[in-house]
Amino acid sequence: MRLLHTMLRVGNLDTAIAFYRDVLGMSLLRKKDYPDGRFTLAFLGYGPEDETAVIELTWNWDTDSYEPGTGFGHIAVGVDDIYATCERIRGAGGKVVREPGPMKHGSTVIAFIEDPDGYKVELIEGH
Repeated sequence: MRLLHTMLRVGNLDTAIAFYRDVLGMSLLRKKDYPDGRFTLAFLGYGPEDETAVIELTWNWDTDSYEPGTGFGHIAVGVDDIYATCERIRGAGGKVVREPGPMKHGSTVIAFIEDPDGYKVELIEGH
């Protein structure tokens, strides 16, 4: 068994794709409209779906926004240089909501950013 994807419902698919592609550097792997169900699915990631876990963005055509649920925590992305990554993300229009530094009660260096729909993405240095 392996993790396949994390699904997020988004209010604006183009904005969400741009964030994960342009700010986080993922590739759009596939996108498909489901007219009968009035939704579109887009899958983005850092490699092929058969090799890596990916993000599934679900856009329901008749819904403009969602509240990030209290049960959802975050998506985690490993980075080599967290400080340079946060600067690049800021430069690309991303929002850093927790500056890089050691996690509470530990030594792992982390930061948090927020996507256009308010979902948190944790950056972890050294992974």
